[in-house]
Amino acid sequence: MPKIHRFVPFSFALMLAAGSVLAAPPEDRVRAALKEVAPDLKITSITPSPIKDLYEVMAGAEVLYITADGRHFVSGHIVDLQTRTDLTERRLASARKLLIDAVGEDKMIIFGDQSAKHTLTVFTDIECGYCRKLHRQIDDYLKEGMRVRYLFFPRAGKGSPSFDEAVSVWCAGDAEARRTALTRAKAGERIESKTCDNPVETHMALGMDLGVRGTPAIITETGELIPGYVEPRRLAAQLNAQSGG
Repeated sequence: MPKIHRFVPFSFALMLAAGSVLAAPPEDRVRAALKEVAPDLKITSITPSPIKDLYEVMAGAEVLYITADGRHFVSGHIVDLQTRTDLTERRLASARKLLIDAVGEDKMIIFGDQSAKHTLTVFTDIECGYCRKLHRQIDDYLKEGMRVRYLFFPRAGKGSPSFDEAVSVWCAGDAEARRTALTRAKAGERIESKTCDNPVETHMALGMDLGVRGTPAIITETGELIPGYVEPRRLAAQLNAQSGG
């Protein structure tokens, strides 16, 4: 889970905070305890988890588990051993999907049409070798029934050549001009340097929130995070197996 570790040093403070809210409903106790130790945490929802007296807290693309009395914080995934299902990952996938959908396709560079069987969202760095390999095979991904939506994740950060290239690609013009500029840039060609209102920093912030640490990072239409490059035929087979098609 992307930033769960930041709460571990607060475990003792969490226990102290719980004492003042013991009479409140569980959801309120959990919220109050977290507010004491992580006041900036933006809580999306607080609901009972599959385990009795343990509450699930959704905060963006993070899942936290807090006991009903607001005293104990549990780090880790809940797995149903009977079904072999990672219940936490299922919730994380749902959160990822919601956050990506909120970006809007007008803020993405898209290859393929909406009739494709699968839609992938790929965080990409123009200078990344495996990102370039993936894009060299873009026609193969499309032939295998995948539509690719690119978001920028220049790993070197704002102000780096990769960041500036991403801005120039976005500012190349309309959707077709952006596709052309991205293809040229990923082929190592020099493109015209441009600036304009762009979503590159927003893409980067979203990637960090989703736990992206390297590129390419592929998010499936169900919200599953697949780190790294996967060749087209193998990825199509994986997606088809998961969707039963």
